[in-house]
Amino acid sequence: MNRRTIVLAALLGLGMACQVIMATAVSAEIVAQSATGPSRGMSMEQVENRYGEPTYRYDSVGDPPITRWEYADFVVYFEYRYVIHSVSKKRSG
Repeated sequence: MNRRTIVLAALLGLGMACQVIMATAVSAEIVAQSATGPSRGMSMEQVENRYGEPTYRYDSVGDPPITRWEYADFVVYFEYRYVIHSVSKKRSG
């Protein structure tokens, strides 16, 4: 093998390794989010029954109306009355 082929193969291998690392990190983030907060599609009533009263409820904004509820460890976003996303809060320390 000539020098160019070896360098090209090394760069290709490095690029593939970076993709695997990034995909693993993204997967871990998604698992952490779903394990901490409500899942997509839950109603406001289901969220409140399971997780209790939120620390703060923000007024709905926009069309369709998006509502945000804040809890100690996560924030929940609703479209109309259903969860569209929940995000874990970053822990300090």
